[in-house]
Amino acid sequence: MRITCPYCGERALDEFTYRGDATVKRPDSLDENTAEAWVDYVYLRDNPAGPHKELWHHGAGCHAWLEVTRDTVTHEILDVAFARKGC
Repeated sequence: MRITCPYCGERALDEFTYRGDATVKRPDSLDENTAEAWVDYVYLRDNPAGPHKELWHHGAGCHAWLEVTRDTVTHEILDVAFARKGC
């Protein structure tokens, strides 16, 4: 699998580190009423089949954080963008 970094161009997978699901949202507060939301955030993950947004770090290159849309069935990379706008 090869990932096209917006800075560095197409690179081998071993230059990158998978850092998790890019669609997971952190709960807003730390109060007792959100305990179940925090358990879900920390421990529960979906295992989708098909296109999925993931966070990747280009550690052996420019050190950019990337949001990669990857088909989890075929491993085809559909899109690569910076994880945060303005980079």
